Amino acid sequence: MSELPEEHQRTLLAAQGYCELGMAPDALLELDTVPPEWRHDATFLEMRLIVLMQNKEWETALAAAREITRVAPERNTGYIHAAYCLHVLGRTDAARDTLLAGPPSLHSDPVYHYNLACYECRLGQLEQARAHLEKTFKLDKKFRDFAKNDPDLDPLRPG
Repeated sequence: MSELPEEHQRTLLAAQGYCELGMAPDALLELDTVPPEWRHDATFLEMRLIVLMQNKEWETALAAAREITRVAPERNTGYIHAAYCLHVLGRTDAARDTLLAGPPSLHSDPVYHYNLACYECRLGQLEQARAHLEKTFKLDKKFRDFAKNDPDLDPLRPG
């Protein structure tokens, strides 16, 4: 995990278990037992972010994602999830800008290109959306299945 003490790593594992069972409120309660001095650890923040997103607490999740970009700017997850939260909150232009402002390491991540394709599509930039979608498929073919039913990509479909 991270440099969290073992007892707090166990707490993260318990929270993950609750999350996997669809028990996000219980996962948040478990995470609340971690002392404040450890709540800015990137691994803790990532777990909290996942739970908040599962619980559809988008504004709070956005704050957690932004905190990840601050304490661990080398981790792609902060940028990807901050952008997704913004998109869900109806701020798709800010979502796109968040991804574009991220570190160069994002450019080799298929999720980066897939999400940019979705955001560009929603913003009416269909050529950019197609280019990002093609890059996604080159990096990871499994995204073809996701793209088939993603409503964000409807404007790219014929008909």
